[in-house]
Amino acid sequence: MIPRTLLILLIALPLLAADKPAPPADLTNPPADAERGDEGLVTKQLVAGKGTEHPGAEDIVRVRYTVWKSDGTLVQHLMPEQSLVIAVPKMIPGWGKAAQKMVPGEQRRAWIPGALTGGKTDLGMVIDTELIEIIHRPATPEDVAAPPAGATKTVSGLAYKVLRAGSGERKPSRGSTVVVHYSGWTTDGKMFDSSVLRGTPAQFRLTDVIKGWTEGLQLMQAGEKTRFWIPAGLAYPKDPSKPQGMLVFDIELLEIK
Repeated sequence: MIPRTLLILLIALPLLAADKPAPPADLTNPPADAERGDEGLVTKQLVAGKGTEHPGAEDIVRVRYTVWKSDGTLVQHLMPEQSLVIAVPKMIPGWGKAAQKMVPGEQRRAWIPGALTGGKTDLGMVIDTELIEIIHRPATPEDVAAPPAGATKTVSGLAYKVLRAGSGERKPSRGSTVVVHYSGWTTDGKMFDSSVLRGTPAQFRLTDVIKGWTEGLQLMQAGEKTRFWIPAGLAYPKDPSKPQGMLVFDIELLEIK
């Protein structure tokens, strides 16, 4: 879980004095053309983005940002090469509301009153945010409860359905290292893990994962996306700390090392 705090997933790098952004001139006095919203939130677009898509209340976003307290104290600043992937519900309330007003590529300043900082400060905050990417939460498959009639089944009991074809003829071998994006659900539709939500693909050797993955990924081509129904015996039969029973994974094979 990602704690509701600005200082998450990243350890702020030491900044040279020249690298520290100065507080904006309108830190304590939002301009007249700024947008006034509910509960005292004020925002102003600094740079226009592209398109019309806004993050939803349950989406994940990749952002770059700078945060000041309303007294001008710098809280955190991400360098141009840095970014943060965070779920909108895990942002402090005012920041999440501001992010939902944005489109990819947009930069926006938000004056967030103390009541919308999630208890972080009574002073309020000013946050400059650049929205780099919207990452949608993977939808629960309609056929999560059981493999459909059209799924292919192997001798081991593994079932699968290709969602998007790959390219080329090469497939991973048992000793290959692969890079994938994946999401996993129990058969009641509960998501228990997703590299998509973390915004970072997973890399591993096929000998280091559950048996269902070792077998299933050897059936895939680079670029392919496949749904697997993995019986309990090919998942975590000896690890009660992991989800039990049949598990369903959507796996996208990005690269074969």
